[in-house]
Amino acid sequence: MANHFNFDRVCLLVLDSVGIGAMPDAEAWGDAGCDTLGHIAEKYDLRLPNLEAYGLGNIRPLRGVSPAENPRAAYGRCALLSNGKDTTTGHWEIAGIILEQAFPTYPHGFPPDVIESFVRATNIPGVLGNKTASGTEIIKELGAEHVKTGKPIVYTSADSVFQIAAHEDVIPFARLYEICERARDILRGEHEVGRVIARPFEGAPGAFQRTERRHDYAVPPPADNLLVKLATANLDVVTVGKVASVYDGAGVTQDLPAKNNDQSIEQTINALRANSRGLVFSNLVDFDMLYGHRRDLEGYARALEHFDERLPEIESALRPRDLLIITADHGNDPAYRGADHTREYTPLLVYGAGAQAGVELGTRRSLSDIGQTIADNFKVRLSAGESFLRQIVKESR
Repeated sequence: MANHFNFDRVCLLVLDSVGIGAMPDAEAWGDAGCDTLGHIAEKYDLRLPNLEAYGLGNIRPLRGVSPAENPRAAYGRCALLSNGKDTTTGHWEIAGIILEQAFPTYPHGFPPDVIESFVRATNIPGVLGNKTASGTEIIKELGAEHVKTGKPIVYTSADSVFQIAAHEDVIPFARLYEICERARDILRGEHEVGRVIARPFEGAPGAFQRTERRHDYAVPPPADNLLVKLATANLDVVTVGKVASVYDGAGVTQDLPAKNNDQSIEQTINALRANSRGLVFSNLVDFDMLYGHRRDLEGYARALEHFDERLPEIESALRPRDLLIITADHGNDPAYRGADHTREYTPLLVYGAGAQAGVELGTRRSLSDIGQTIADNFKVRLSAGESFLRQIVKESR
């Protein structure tokens, strides 16, 4: 039976942290002059022929990425309207949730009263770390002491997260999950971080490795969001990578695990080849996790080129009534100071056989315009965002 939607499915790809230039309020966030894509393009000879053909260089000037004479996709950029510049804030805004108060972050570690409450509630001998750190680096630094003392490693990042690392032979992962659940109960009110994350690892000193039993405990999003609205309308909501954890599973009908960009691309293709109707929502985490926070400009550039090389595989998995939307959730300029996210616009590229090519979508007021467009296609409504569906749908449809 034919449906009444313009598109049967929307594939939404979030290139985690791939910002496209500072927003006007970037200075207030300590990010004046940040420019993730711009600085990478200035310092590295980027080769992105497929994104270039879509119209990436039409959004704004980028060295080595020429404007397409006839862009294959609609193109524009989105502002982040919410108060924040982290993963949860960006993803929630895409789904129609505008945050007036930012999730708290802890660049100098968590306050003593938070740690004391955590230790009492979990009956642990104390904690190690309590600072901002890379997850792989902090287990190198403190893993041996953790094994010796039994104290879990607590750390945070530029995101609003309370991360707990423990060796599986010292604190079994089931016990680590219990500890994280208690932490989630404690971290409310002014200290309600976006996510508590269990980070189990294994191995011997000098060769510690994180296992795949990571588990996230997120703040549940408000019910008025894209994923819940689609699921309530009996549509499929297939998530790939960390997307489900960011929304605490709300509205997710199928979650496909993926730990890195290649796995996310493979799972996205798998999802597109399956029979479904609704949303396929994927996050490509490596840009942010491996390269942005570590200020690895060359690694970031190579990851962009690798995604560009694989984009035709994703495109080939699309069906005639599918729509592909490519965007980001915030910036993380690898050429900028510090290791924090950066307050930037995000790129917007919209492609499909049933979508008009070359439409200039301009500067969208909010990432929620993406969610409202998807909602509009599936005949539901969000409380935030302005749909651009009519601008991209071919009249013949």
